[in-house]
Amino acid sequence: MSIAVKFCGLTRPQDIHGAVEAGARYVGFVFFPKSPRNVSLAAARDLALAVPPGVAKVALTVDADDAALDALTAAVPLDLLQLHGHEPPARVAEVRGRYGLPVMKAIGIADADDLAQIDAYSGVADQLLIDAKPPKGADLPGGNGLAFDWRLLAARKYWTTPWMLAGGLTPDNVAEAVRLTGARQVDVSSGVEAEPGLKDTGRMAAFTGALAGL
Repeated sequence: MSIAVKFCGLTRPQDIHGAVEAGARYVGFVFFPKSPRNVSLAAARDLALAVPPGVAKVALTVDADDAALDALTAAVPLDLLQLHGHEPPARVAEVRGRYGLPVMKAIGIADADDLAQIDAYSGVADQLLIDAKPPKGADLPGGNGLAFDWRLLAARKYWTTPWMLAGGLTPDNVAEAVRLTGARQVDVSSGVEAEPGLKDTGRMAAFTGALAGL
């Protein structure tokens, strides 16, 4: 499979197994108390240690301060930090330098005006996560099961930073999303769940299966 898949918000050992069996290139753990996918440092460490070599372990944080990131990186073996809050470019660069880990910055998209953020973060982040902007008043910055108009990414060819498509992806629509955007990496959380926080092994397999041959 040429499209790299990230299954985010894993909370149980069977989620790790299902993601790996489905062909995941990345697995994500959420460290945000408001999320139904939030995991403790101890639980995340156990889950991360079960991930086989070759699958990147990603920590999703939201406007985390240095103390929180110090504790996280000390406790959990990670390959990538995902910043999913309102971190400005300077903070992204600071985190990248402080922890010596690649950083992925999430950017919420609702309309064409939001695309301007891509240039601002391209020079400081190792990867970008192009996600649907959460509605006003939403408790979660991502994982809301919302999509955006994928045609907004028609100008993607000039992007110089690797990027990943997220937001409302499911086994039923991910192939279309890839065709419309040209994404070579995709991220899914709620779209492969039996209920919030609990992944469905069959839906994970169906998600990667829908990408076969693309």
